[in-house]
Amino acid sequence: MTFNKLPLLRSLFAYFGRCSFPARRRWALTLGWLAPRLMRKRARIVRTNLELAFPDTPAEIRERWLRSHFQLLAQSLVDRGVCWFGSPQAVLDIVAIEGLEHLDALLESGQRIILLAPHLVGLDASATRLTLFLKESATMYTRQSDPDVDQLVREGRGRFNTVHLISRHDGVRGLIRQLRRGVPIYYLPDMDWGMEGAAFIPFFNVPAATLLTTAQIARNFDAAVVPVVSRLDAETGRYHVKVMPPLEDFPGDDTLEAATARINQLIEDWVRPDPAQYYWVHRRYKTRPIGEDRFY
Repeated sequence: MTFNKLPLLRSLFAYFGRCSFPARRRWALTLGWLAPRLMRKRARIVRTNLELAFPDTPAEIRERWLRSHFQLLAQSLVDRGVCWFGSPQAVLDIVAIEGLEHLDALLESGQRIILLAPHLVGLDASATRLTLFLKESATMYTRQSDPDVDQLVREGRGRFNTVHLISRHDGVRGLIRQLRRGVPIYYLPDMDWGMEGAAFIPFFNVPAATLLTTAQIARNFDAAVVPVVSRLDAETGRYHVKVMPPLEDFPGDDTLEAATARINQLIEDWVRPDPAQYYWVHRRYKTRPIGEDRFY
């Protein structure tokens, strides 16, 4: 007999959606303290990534970033209660956004849009806030291993508009189909999915398997690439989201590899001011060039 966890998960996150920021903060502080102690493998991944990306930074500073990173992750997890169960006004209260005029202009002109969203801890809050502005959107979706969690996430991400969740197992074709219809796509460019459709592009001076998809889609379908950069202020619980102007002349005459290197460099620039904001718990350097030892 399989235990249905969905009602319990709904109740928990609905509670997070109702409670005050001080209460959510207390939960996040507890979870953020426990996480690196209970999830030792993930803590090792974060520690390895930070050492690779910032080799010249003293170890004690990198450890401080690690602790801050888990606190931010915990806060973003608890805040999904607001994103998935809170009122639209509650979302507006915790997620400040600027730069929507750039999307307005592109939508008015009928331009196809790729919303370029690097893996920052405010990623889900940014996506939810954008669904209060866009009537329709699409994104790639990695199915969760637990079906109850998967259903909860799918329900939460499609609350405020029509969100087409394209399974990563089905490839990028479904995403392109929506783009052709004029639907803005929310695309995450910076995870290691192996070498199919990817190249080794430097990320913090370390070769990282990076999909060439952003540049390829932008070129083939004349799509504007609009970065969406977020930051979570742990002290106030507010997310600050910036929708930037479309990248100029992208990919232009560059090769796909050179255009993708440009994106990686931009992500570095956005991460460096506050490294704890980046999603270091994923194995960004998992795939290695032939002959190189694995990092993890």
